[in-house]
Amino acid sequence: MIIHRIIFNFEGLKQVYFFIRLCMEDFFFTRLQYNSGDWNTDQRMPSNLLNSLVEYTNIPVDTREKVVALDNDELFQSPFCYISGHKLVEFSDKEKANFEQYVKNGGFVFADDCNHDIDGLFAKSFEQQMENIFGLDALKKIPNDHELYNCFFEFDDGPPTTSYELNGWGDDLVHDYLKAIEINGRIGVLYSNKDYGCEWDYEFKNKRWLAKDNTKFAVNIVVYAMTS
Repeated sequence: MIIHRIIFNFEGLKQVYFFIRLCMEDFFFTRLQYNSGDWNTDQRMPSNLLNSLVEYTNIPVDTREKVVALDNDELFQSPFCYISGHKLVEFSDKEKANFEQYVKNGGFVFADDCNHDIDGLFAKSFEQQMENIFGLDALKKIPNDHELYNCFFEFDDGPPTTSYELNGWGDDLVHDYLKAIEINGRIGVLYSNKDYGCEWDYEFKNKRWLAKDNTKFAVNIVVYAMTS
């Protein structure tokens, strides 16, 4: 169903007109539950992200996080999905089939490595799952001038750095890129080793104490997912 929406970038005093693809009247955030590993990370992050959509856009938002099992066909009702973890990712046949069908049918999955470690268990195993599903080298770096970085707020240098990347844990590197799997020229899986989930895992009311709101990039991810 194609619903015409107008999204206003209030801070930048510009009006951005989009055709938003929505399954339901309100946008809602879906966390994917998978049978291996630890899927229930960064529990305050979804409400923080949703608050930013309310604060900066006029996208209608359901502020309740939904949790959907990857092997449940309810997945196909979700406009946007999030998957994360620290441990081994090993999808069942049904989970693989649903993941592939969801993405190839136009769904969007944001995957975030809580270890911020390109050689860590989550990164290695998740990347292997993507290779098994979509083929060798399907997951590729995206350029830092990609539409994702200017579809709402402007990020001229590509993905913003998180405070977790140089915290002495993980690989202790700043990852100056994101990776993605594209389907017909559109990102279907956006993959980060930057640990945005932890970066945004705080009570949204505490944002007022920040010198700079670090959730603005989350707005870009959702706007891209809903308009590309």
